[in-house]
Amino acid sequence: MAVFFVFIDGLGIGPDSDHNPLYTEHFSFFEEMAGRKRLTESAKEIIGSNAVYKPIDATLGVEGLPQSGTGQVSLFTGLNAAERAGKHFGPYPHSATKEMLSIHSVVAQLLARGRSFRFMNAYPPIFFRLSSQRDRWSTTTLMCRQQDLPLHTADDILSGNGITAEITQEIWRERLGIDLPTITESTAAARMIAVGRQVDVVLYEYYLTDKAGHAMDHGMAKTAIGRVDAFLGALADGLGAEDLLVVSSDHGNVEDLGTKSHTMNPVPLIAYGYGAEMFAEATSIMDVVPNILRVID
Repeated sequence: MAVFFVFIDGLGIGPDSDHNPLYTEHFSFFEEMAGRKRLTESAKEIIGSNAVYKPIDATLGVEGLPQSGTGQVSLFTGLNAAERAGKHFGPYPHSATKEMLSIHSVVAQLLARGRSFRFMNAYPPIFFRLSSQRDRWSTTTLMCRQQDLPLHTADDILSGNGITAEITQEIWRERLGIDLPTITESTAAARMIAVGRQVDVVLYEYYLTDKAGHAMDHGMAKTAIGRVDAFLGALADGLGAEDLLVVSSDHGNVEDLGTKSHTMNPVPLIAYGYGAEMFAEATSIMDVVPNILRVID
């Protein structure tokens, strides 16, 4: 079996509002997982043997708006990074949480169990140059580097082993001058499924939802959500009988285009496939990775 873990940055569960693109637009995968309802606060929890949908808390009992650094460390370790840091902090991991990530990240915990992990995201040369110069790494890239796992490059994309941040590859060509062909969301999903046949857990990170939320741009949000929705739908269609797809976020943002900031809204937890019922009691972003490990064990 394999667990396909898709982390969507800045995707919250908001009200039925004109400021919420998840309410004003249709997204087939998200609506199917939410009981054929729009992915808003009006959708009811779904608890089944092979499908779970529920809103979960991202505030973690800490005052202030959730942020990416502490939210992602909490999501990927199952521990309260905001409490450890004494505040919500981002976009990069707080110094007080880096050791927590090194020991307790999903990557560290899987490798300690003798299990295998692959991070699908690929990065252009400018990312490596700037991150190295500043010694600033995102949560996902840092937790891989802490375990000496290499990060993917353009070569991995061309060999079919990596996926770009926007899924379909055109931004690398149009903005960075890197010669990559445009692909479909289904092709990207097929790459992730193929990698999942070799390892226990495959992770993909998508951040354009958070970017669209900060931009307060409805068209940008519709495109960003639509793209990951199509990708997730293709992933779900490609699952084997003993595979599991898990989707969650670190904080709200894109569900309220009336503000540039993050929100206090809960975030979605979707578990679809083998072992989905193990997520039925999850209440916060700290419950995602512990339940992935339960399924793997």
